[in-house]
Amino acid sequence: MPATYPQHVLDAFRAITTASVADAVEQVGLRGYLDGAIKPVVPGKIVGPAVTVREVPAEDAEAPVHALRAIDESEAGSVICIAADGADVAVWGGLMTAGAVAHQHAGAVLDAGVRDVEEIKRDFGFPVQARSAVPATTLGRIKTLSLNEPVVMGGVTVEPGDLIVADSDGVVRVPARHVDEVLRIATDIEEREKEQTKLILQAGSLREGLAKYNRI
Repeated sequence: MPATYPQHVLDAFRAITTASVADAVEQVGLRGYLDGAIKPVVPGKIVGPAVTVREVPAEDAEAPVHALRAIDESEAGSVICIAADGADVAVWGGLMTAGAVAHQHAGAVLDAGVRDVEEIKRDFGFPVQARSAVPATTLGRIKTLSLNEPVVMGGVTVEPGDLIVADSDGVVRVPARHVDEVLRIATDIEEREKEQTKLILQAGSLREGLAKYNRI
């Protein structure tokens, strides 16, 4: 069962940029950021535990069973993460969004395409990060293979319960076992950057700010 996180932890990550979170994950010796090709198609901050779905090429015209289970059976606040090896078909659309909104999920991250983008924006404002927007259906092209098993998305292994943080810069996965440490480091990064920005503006010198804080 994917991990759950206290509301104050989710709120704290919501206040931090993905850039700071990505840097913090690197400071614990890991890569957290997904490839930049996975980007906000429907903008909005996403923070929540990953529910993972694996999809593979198939000629069978069957419903995306595991993806539908992920939407209907996951805890509110989940991030539905669908890995399909960058397939240029829509593994997410308007009806799935309606289900996700009904269950109060936090967003969707797709290593594949999404469709019904205008509907999702207009009717739901539900945040979606995806590799593409494409009208092609999955039926006869893709089938769901697994639910809540580790998947590879954007060059990163995402495990069920990893914390997903996404905004306009893209998507970062925070391993569940490092969430508290990453939060502490990312919070420190944010505070130091505010101080550094203030110094740069006051001194009128970028190099002076870099010299003091050793960060760019």
